[in-house]
Amino acid sequence: MSRRELTEVMRGGAAIDPDALVGWAYRGVSLGLPTFVERLSWKTFVKTFVRRSDGSVGGYNVRVVQGPLTFPAEPPEPLRADDGAPVTFGPYGVEPFDPSRHRAPCSAGLVLDYSKGEGARGVMALMRDPITAVVPGSTELLLGWMYADVGFKVPTPSFFTLERVARVEGWLT
Repeated sequence: MSRRELTEVMRGGAAIDPDALVGWAYRGVSLGLPTFVERLSWKTFVKTFVRRSDGSVGGYNVRVVQGPLTFPAEPPEPLRADDGAPVTFGPYGVEPFDPSRHRAPCSAGLVLDYSKGEGARGVMALMRDPITAVVPGSTELLLGWMYADVGFKVPTPSFFTLERVARVEGWLT
């Protein structure tokens, strides 16, 4: 899909109950990044959603072994550190999408706010990912877009899909 088509899907997206995401891992696929950027970073990743100790919903990203995309989605293999732990980064808080605050190409959904992640720091804390449900009432397939919040919105060319693939607990152990 073109950026224009992805923007239209985001604008027509539906609300998401954050509690419906808790405990799930979603395979992410970057869309719209230049090829050289994908080669420097990654095409696929995983976003997790967990209940935090304060009762709110949050999550973190997991680096995964890059390989061919499979459909239906198979849970990707997490990259692991020398001690066997999965390589995670970019913790985020999950909050309701507020069109007056986030001014993104989205009409309903949630925002993954990296400034509200546990231990948030550095450039990553400036990032925001509005996400929306592609199909109303379903959390199987989500569409997201990334921007930096530096006092004003700095858009990126990065859209991404999130496809539910596994329970967090069983997948990462």
